[in-house]
Amino acid sequence: MSGTVKGISEDMDRQIVQAVFDEDTMSSTSVGMSDLSDEILLCILRHVPVCDLVRNVSNVCHKLHTLCHDKTLLTSVSLSEEYLADDLLVRHILKRLANHVQSLSLNGCYWLAGSTMELLARCRGVTHLDVTGCRLTSLRLSRLLSSLSLLRSLAFDVTPGFNSAQLSSEAVDSLSRLSELRQTLLTPSYGVVPCCAQLRKLMLQFDISDVTREGIGVCCQLMMGQSSVPHYQQLEEFTARLAPGEVNQTLLLLYLAVFSVHVPKRLRVFLVSIPGPNPAHWPAAPSLAQSLGQRGDLEALQLPRSWLDSLSLKRALEGNSPKHLSFSRCPALWPQVFQSLLEGGVKDTAQLTSLNLSGINKVLYSECRSVEDQLIPATMSRLAVGCSNIKQLNLMHTHYHHESSPGLGGEMHLCASLAKLAHLRSLTLPACALSDGLNTHQITTNNTSPSPLFLGLKKTPRLGIQNYKPDSESSLSGDSTSGLALLLAGCPFLETLELIGPGFVSALPRLEPCTRASVEPRGMCAWARGVGDAHLAALEALPRLHLLTLAGLPGVLRGTGLVQLTRQCRDLQVLSLANMGSLKTMNYTPALLDTLKQCTQLRELRLEQPYLNASASFFEALSCCSRLQRLCLISRSGTFDPSAAETFMERCCHVIMCHMFMGGTLVACRTLQKVLLDRFSIDRSALSVVIYPLHHEDLPSVIRDIPLTLLDRITLFQSHVAQPPHLSPL
Repeated sequence: MSGTVKGISEDMDRQIVQAVFDEDTMSSTSVGMSDLSDEILLCILRHVPVCDLVRNVSNVCHKLHTLCHDKTLLTSVSLSEEYLADDLLVRHILKRLANHVQSLSLNGCYWLAGSTMELLARCRGVTHLDVTGCRLTSLRLSRLLSSLSLLRSLAFDVTPGFNSAQLSSEAVDSLSRLSELRQTLLTPSYGVVPCCAQLRKLMLQFDISDVTREGIGVCCQLMMGQSSVPHYQQLEEFTARLAPGEVNQTLLLLYLAVFSVHVPKRLRVFLVSIPGPNPAHWPAAPSLAQSLGQRGDLEALQLPRSWLDSLSLKRALEGNSPKHLSFSRCPALWPQVFQSLLEGGVKDTAQLTSLNLSGINKVLYSECRSVEDQLIPATMSRLAVGCSNIKQLNLMHTHYHHESSPGLGGEMHLCASLAKLAHLRSLTLPACALSDGLNTHQITTNNTSPSPLFLGLKKTPRLGIQNYKPDSESSLSGDSTSGLALLLAGCPFLETLELIGPGFVSALPRLEPCTRASVEPRGMCAWARGVGDAHLAALEALPRLHLLTLAGLPGVLRGTGLVQLTRQCRDLQVLSLANMGSLKTMNYTPALLDTLKQCTQLRELRLEQPYLNASASFFEALSCCSRLQRLCLISRSGTFDPSAAETFMERCCHVIMCHMFMGGTLVACRTLQKVLLDRFSIDRSALSVVIYPLHHEDLPSVIRDIPLTLLDRITLFQSHVAQPPHLSPL
């Protein structure tokens, strides 16, 4: 026996020695990066930002210097979100790349000086230019366009003071050859649209306030001459995204005036997003829908709910194979939408990749009287089979209540129907869709008819944020996550997930007027209150999750599910949390701190809670997010530690956006804001620090001064999914 053991031991020793010898041999003959072929190196260098290519990688050796200046790497250059690139570096890059670049994007580079923008004129071979958010006056734009005779695509901002009369004849000639234009309108104007006679794609973003900072009303009166009215002869795609306000809607109708007379023959994409419950009526919408349906090449459609009826929608979709459809807040179109998608109205439903059904329920939950007023699993199951290639789906502001009682004969869970969408990558769900049903105690409590006396004395629910009062701890213990488990098993490759409670309303005032009019009071849906930490913990089955939004979930009491899911979802980059658990106290603070310590890849954090304490321990945990770039804290009664915030900014050197709308005095907020700007803005050219009391009357004007690129970052709870890439949701 001992001899056998000795033989085995000697054999193991020989294997170990041989393994060490083989490892040494491999290390001595290992292939270095310089030994790779040029093709492989170019594939690697394509993933390196252009700033690093020019400033760092090209200085390593002669071979990399040559490859870094290869045309395949420099023809398309994007400096967007290169927040560490100051004016000096950008000027150096533009000089080095002037003879190579054909597509150049400086989208959102709000920190660059106007003199740096003038250097773009050296890039005479540019065909696609994006300077949205940059400092560009009418005269600078004129000089720039005069030098770019090959330009075919332009994106820029129409700022107050813009005057198209200042454009030179050479600039107008360049505009006449444009095939694609994207304008962000910050003042009532046609911009350069009347000069662009060959446009095929027109993308508009209206972001004009109804009043100025001085409180003066903005007038939307434009010159209506033959030369100033857009005609859109060659237009194929039209998209418009509106911020709240009457001026924006009035200006949009002026842009659409020509559509009432003539619809472009090649139009195949028409997307208009208007926030709020009462969009301005457009009489020409039915004729537009009929025209789109006759050609059979419709690719994308989104219209406000007051612009379409069932018959017009049927005509628009019949015989087409669209890729993007949005029927947000269109409850009257509920039957026609599913009839067109499921009963042959759409020619090829397999082409559909993006579907927005936000708020398509017939009525609010408070008025629900039957199952027909909610999402039906069987219908969604048929939709999943017919539209099997959907990648983006938005079901926000809808309802699904799974009754687990025997009388329903084992009804299929909605999550089981959605699990058939194997290609799904982005999903927005109402919180109640995750619940497996209510236990007997909850059903009895919710269905008991109150006395007529109590009905007469019942207070009308207050619009806005309501305090959540849980019925009992036992009401949550009976819930399970079997429905959610089916969804996660069928869609394991989800990258974006948003779970939003039916009564959530952000305290940020920019979108407050339109959101408060279209949501329900908090806590009204009993099924949504049953979604808790167990459901969040189950999300650990999504290892590819990059963006997670959790808002209006009163059933999340301790936050332990956050810790469990972030332990497995290591690639989480964007995290948005709002109004979880009780609003009177923030019970999940310890779990939140543990969560932040695990989010090592986090780039953006938005946290909204009425009683948030941004203490030293909070900022210490947040400092573990070493890659964090954007931070937004919103808390009406919240507090913050100024010295801890300063230490955090010192540790996290990549943070370029620190927005805190908290409690406290105006003096304390402004003092901390000045300290952070004075200390860190020298090394961070793009640094944006806004610290202001959330209850202060001047906050709306302060928000208007925030660059739009960052303003969209702090209004994250408006649904990211089910929108075409060129029409960001509002």
